[in-house]
Amino acid sequence: MTQSQSQSPPPPEADFHLQRSSRDATDVPESIARWLATVLPEGAKPVVTLGGDLDANGMSSETLLVDVTWTEGGNQQDGRFVARVAPAAEDLPVFPSYRLEDQFEAIRLVGELTDVAVPQVRWMEPTGLVLGTPFFLMDRVDGLVPPDVLPYNFGDNWLFDATPDQQRRLQDATVGVLAQLHAIPEGAQSFAFLDPDVAGTTPLERHLTRTRDWYEYAVAAIGRSPLIDRGLRWLEANVPVAEENVLCWGDSRIGNVMYDDFTPVGVLDWEMASLGPRELDVAWMVFAHRVFEHLTTMFEMPGMPDFLREADIRATYAELAGVEVGELGWFQVYAAVQWGIVFMRTGARQLHFGEIEMPAEVDALFHHRGLLEKLLDENGAA
Repeated sequence: MTQSQSQSPPPPEADFHLQRSSRDATDVPESIARWLATVLPEGAKPVVTLGGDLDANGMSSETLLVDVTWTEGGNQQDGRFVARVAPAAEDLPVFPSYRLEDQFEAIRLVGELTDVAVPQVRWMEPTGLVLGTPFFLMDRVDGLVPPDVLPYNFGDNWLFDATPDQQRRLQDATVGVLAQLHAIPEGAQSFAFLDPDVAGTTPLERHLTRTRDWYEYAVAAIGRSPLIDRGLRWLEANVPVAEENVLCWGDSRIGNVMYDDFTPVGVLDWEMASLGPRELDVAWMVFAHRVFEHLTTMFEMPGMPDFLREADIRATYAELAGVEVGELGWFQVYAAVQWGIVFMRTGARQLHFGEIEMPAEVDALFHHRGLLEKLLDENGAA
């Protein structure tokens, strides 16, 4: 066993619980109800009840189920919503900024400009005065999500147990989501608010600058990662020239989609939405599955090696989008570096909540460490 493998995550039977928030939910329903009374028609008298934490996947925003009844036009209305809530600073959030207004606007525009199945967004609370941090409400969608914990390719779940034809239907339909998003006419203009005001002459260079800043934010809490330093040096020295920029979903993986009959009914989690070349999204989808396959290989599990293969994704994307994507090597290294930063932040949070002890080196926090090392070696990153 290599050092990378010995520092990898615990075996499948271990407890994968990750605490995301120290928020006391006791006053949340009343607080939301008071706020809704100011945005609903006069005399609505909303009543709010809170369900469980929906956020079985993901490691970032708080996601709460919110049921609301109110009076409008003399009739009782009932709504089933999801609240996306920015985490509090004291809970060591993954990102330095959650840009919830940008997320809200991105989802709204995607719903208007495409047939992509995004939830309808309803109301935005940008000030943080109601719950302590900003949040927005969107319609709740019913469907199934491929699990992250334990990963879907570990077995014993609806996607793993599906037939190859069903799995391929889900795969192709999800690649189709990317094709639709990237085909939005003048997407770079409509979503210009997602382009960060940081150094760089192109959206991709600015994207990389923001990632560098995000890494330094993570370093401040937990220390430097030799692997991420190595990866960023190589990425910054080899930024590809991108002739076209499109709306990129960002966290483009099947764990952020709700499905009904293996068809997307809810495309979720827009925290990483940006402008850039289409390869950002395509490579992320490929890489996300590679991470999970890397884990099953280490644990000598069968995994799903015929699912979400790069060649198949590229071919389906070219068929649906009418565009061939370029080489994905740089973009997969970039995805691997970003995943490493996520693990730095979630590791810092686990330390904060007493779930783990600090390992001997920061890189030991990376569930994909061996894969990141392999990608850096393959691309000649010094």
